[in-house]
Amino acid sequence: MPPILGFAGFSGSGKTTLIEQVIPYLKQQGLRVGLLKHSHHDVEPDTPGKDSYRLRHAGSDQLLLATPHRHILFFEYPESDPREPDLQQCLQQLDHRKLDLILVEGFRDQPIEKIEIHRPVYGKPLLYPQDEHIVAIATSEPGTTHPLPVLDLNQPKQVAAFILKRIREEND
Repeated sequence: MPPILGFAGFSGSGKTTLIEQVIPYLKQQGLRVGLLKHSHHDVEPDTPGKDSYRLRHAGSDQLLLATPHRHILFFEYPESDPREPDLQQCLQQLDHRKLDLILVEGFRDQPIEKIEIHRPVYGKPLLYPQDEHIVAIATSEPGTTHPLPVLDLNQPKQVAAFILKRIREEND
C-alpha cells in the first residue's frame, strides 16, 4: 500500500482548499496521488435522468460506471443500516498499484498520520495534544511554537515539500 497521510481539522478550517492547492505540487514531482474524502453529508454525484442514476435508483447495491476517462464506483447502503464509512474498507477500494500516495481528508479520529489544519481565529482547540498520529500543524499563524513541525497554511508549496520529504524518509 502506498503511504497514507491524512488532513484533520474542524469544519471550515480549510482542509479541502489546502489539499486542492497541494496536489498540483505533488503531481509536478511525478507522484500519482489518490484522495479519500469523508463527508457527513449525503451527496448525489450523479445526474438525475441519466442511465447510471436510473440504474442505481432501480435498486442496484453497487454500480460501476465506466467511461474512457474515469470509473465511478457507487455503493448503496440501506437506510435501515446507516453507518459511518470504514477507512480501511474505503482504502481497499483504491487501486494501490497506480498510486504513490493516498491523501485522506476527514476520518479525523482514525490512527493514520495526519497534518492538522488549524486557524486560531476560529477559537477551536488544537487536536494534536489528544492525537499522537498528528505529525505537523498547518496553521494560519505559522510563527507559533509547537512541539511538532509548524507549516504555513497559506504556503501549499511548503506543505507539499513537507509531504515529499516525509515520503522519501519512509522509503529510505
